[in-house]
Amino acid sequence: MTSRYEEMREQVQAYHHKHPEVWKKFVEFTFDRIKRGYKHYSVNGIFERIRWDLEGVGGDGKSTFKIGNNYRAFYARRFHKMYKEYDGFFRTREQTSKQREANGLDELGPDDFPMVNWN
Repeated sequence: MTSRYEEMREQVQAYHHKHPEVWKKFVEFTFDRIKRGYKHYSVNGIFERIRWDLEGVGGDGKSTFKIGNNYRAFYARRFHKMYKEYDGFFRTREQTSKQREANGLDELGPDDFPMVNWN
């Protein structure tokens, strides 16, 4: 049996190999916050800056999402592992996906959400 955690881990690894520039920007933006004196910061804030401030990093944002929300925990933990002196900079929780069964879902893209008529 594969867990949901293992499934997401495979997805984030595939994404990372396809878009190594995202990791470089993640590290750059994180160290920018550290240099500004932050002792803790939000991984969400780093992700949103990558999403909204950088054109073409992580994909086009049209045919695929630029960066999936499920990747946040993995990027934060990778940063802690690679830069041990900053372990805990991002606050993390237990990944409950380790106890859940895989669901077999691929990453969704913008085309997977039909337009909603709000009238």
